[in-house]
Formats: sequence, C-alpha cells, structure tokens
Amino acid sequence: MRLLILLLLFSVAELTAQEMTPAKLTKLIEETADTTFVRQKSIQFKINDAMLICIYDENANRMRIISPIAELKDVQEGEILNAMVANFHTALDVKYALSEEIIWSVFAHPLKQLSDEQVLDALKQVYAASITFGSSYSSTDMVFPGAIQKKPKPKPLPELNKI
Repeated sequence: MRLLILLLLFSVAELTAQEMTPAKLTKLIEETADTTFVRQKSIQFKINDAMLICIYDENANRMRIISPIAELKDVQEGEILNAMVANFHTALDVKYALSEEIIWSVFAHPLKQLSDEQVLDALKQVYAASITFGSSYSSTDMVFPGAIQKKPKPKPLPELNKI
C-alpha cells in the first residue's frame, strides 16, 4: 500500500512539473521565431514574414496563438466559404475565425496542459493556415475525407413582379 501511495505521489509531482508556464511558452516561441516582442500577457513575433501573437491568461488557464490574415472587406465570399470548409477538413487544430473585421488563423488551448511539442506544432499550424488562406486553406499536409473548396452559389434574382 505504501508503494502505491509513493508511486501516486511521484506521478502527481511529475505531472505538475510538466505544466506549461508563460516562461516556458515564451522560451519556446523565442527559440522558433525570427523576432519577438513580449508585453504583459502576450508575445508578438514573426515567423518569416507572418506576424503571430500569443496571448495567455494563467488565471483562466487559456492561451491562443493567432495570426491576422486579411481585413474582411478585402476578402471575397468564396474565400470565407472555403475557410469554413477548411475548418472541418484541412485546418485541423487551427481554425479560421473573424474578430473585429479581421480574418485570423487561431489555435486555442488550456495553457497548463500544453506540452512543448503541442506548442511547436501549434506555431507551425497557425503559420501554415495564415499563409495558405486563399489557396489550400491548410495547416498541415493532412486532409480529412471530403475536403473540397466551395464556390459561392449565385443568389437568385428577385422576380420583377415582386419588386
């Protein structure tokens, strides 16, 4: 019985030691990014020419890695439809989203439960989804079945006698 309790205590201690912290998150991003700017609870950084931002909140145990893609006014309806299809088939752990009239690629996850590998994979996926918007709309080479780009259907014209 004592052996079982000791094993449980060591397991809990090991799990606690594996928690992602803002310091570990910042270090992983700094090792990956070309440039970084750390401010309060966010890290703004560049990978190649793409800007990414990591926002975290320890109290809420949440984090996001985001990348702005385009202003909504500059995006065609077909691109929005393709992004929505991609959210199901080719964007995988990253999603396309709209906030404050900007299209973003977004990865959201509980902060403490993240592994180093998940952070590095998220950085790659957010970057890939950002630069492939308008073409393959993908975050990796993996595709779930049924992924096809959608073309917007033309809206039917109203009948003249109903105007």
